[in-house]
Amino acid sequence: MPHTTLSYSYLFSFYPQMPISSSASTDMKTTTIPEIKMYLKIVACLILMAFAYRIYFLSFLQISPVIPLVADDDDASSISPSPPSVAANFTLSGQIPANVTGDDDSSSRCDIFVGEWIRDPSGPRYTNRSCHTIEHHQNCMKNGRPDSGYIYWRWRPRDCELPTFDPQRFLDLMRKKSMAFIGDSISRNHVQSLLCVEQPIEVYHDEEYRSKRWFFDSHKFTLSVIWSPFLTQAKIFEDNDGHASGAVRLHLDEPDSEWANEFGNFDYIHMGAGQWFLKTAIYYENNTIVGCHNCKKENVSELGFVYAYRKALQTALNFIMRSDHTVHALLRTTIPDHFENGEWNTGGYCNRTVPFKEGEIELRYIDTIMRDVELEEMKAVGAMNPSRKGSTLKLFDTTHLSLLRPDGHPGPYRAFHPFDGKDTKSKVQNDCLHWCLPGPIDSWNDLLMNILLRVDLQ
Repeated sequence: MPHTTLSYSYLFSFYPQMPISSSASTDMKTTTIPEIKMYLKIVACLILMAFAYRIYFLSFLQISPVIPLVADDDDASSISPSPPSVAANFTLSGQIPANVTGDDDSSSRCDIFVGEWIRDPSGPRYTNRSCHTIEHHQNCMKNGRPDSGYIYWRWRPRDCELPTFDPQRFLDLMRKKSMAFIGDSISRNHVQSLLCVEQPIEVYHDEEYRSKRWFFDSHKFTLSVIWSPFLTQAKIFEDNDGHASGAVRLHLDEPDSEWANEFGNFDYIHMGAGQWFLKTAIYYENNTIVGCHNCKKENVSELGFVYAYRKALQTALNFIMRSDHTVHALLRTTIPDHFENGEWNTGGYCNRTVPFKEGEIELRYIDTIMRDVELEEMKAVGAMNPSRKGSTLKLFDTTHLSLLRPDGHPGPYRAFHPFDGKDTKSKVQNDCLHWCLPGPIDSWNDLLMNILLRVDLQ
């Protein structure tokens, strides 16, 4: 087919404001345009390629929904405005994080527990209205906490990305499995956060509602929380407000039967203790008194809480690792509180509204000692008890990332509208240990998911 000739003056006829001289017009009328056709083809191809790339890229990404946060209808006006809206976070579909827990010997791997808290305008995945498992002491919004900035942060490891918790993928991993959180009220606090993103049926609770069990029928998955603040056998003489009528009687060489008797039913264990060992206690081994902490009894040696914590960890971890039952276990490190100018029962409070930056706070001496014990016993137990039948024991090292979040506690809002009819300077009991829900502890689920994926791959 011969080339079609086209007058340049025809092309310019769309722009009558541009005059064309007669001589130039004459020359153009006789000019063929293969060059023009080639140019137009190139432009068209580039445009089509750009559209194709955009469609492919967007289909490869999924957008995390942003859920508006609300308190009860009567309290909606008390919530601070959320940060300005920004583009939603994008998460790669099917992404498997390339980071591990930091107890791996490979220096090329990422320690997910070393990092910083960064602002996250998208906020949490749930609200205090959408989640029905939040205990009233941690339901800070319902209880009238006036600010909400503390929920717009997430944990970011220093050397890698940490994908957000995926409820569906978590349940897929846990299909026909059983997981137990064993320990103190921080363990229960964590379970509440986990349940807020995917709520099952409660099938059991003890008399005091401290130990509970849930069943996810769609995946035949059982999740339990077992109240065992010392991990070993203990008799506790204390009411629900923390007031003791006698010293704890703690048997350091006997695993707590509350979880030990159920151990064979668990595929995964998340264990944590610490704070309760600071309480006055009498220590037993072989059913014989061997010493105490702060008991001030004649003929009873003061052994101190460090001795007891070390012995209790040895007992619990050796029981797990020497068992013929295959289990994947995590030991959560000690969680520091943020009481200032006193303790929980001496007027201490926590009224900060933003996280600490690195270097603004140091771990207290007591917390440092307890974490050192945890690290030492983890190493010792691992050396003495080689893994049997595929069992694993890893550290869930949340001490430092928790230290940086003084803003995430209920404070006075552990109670419903604590200042109603009172001066805001009135002395009320504060909770500067547990976490508001939603709150910083939600990021622990991201960490947990990362570890579970790694265990599954192994």
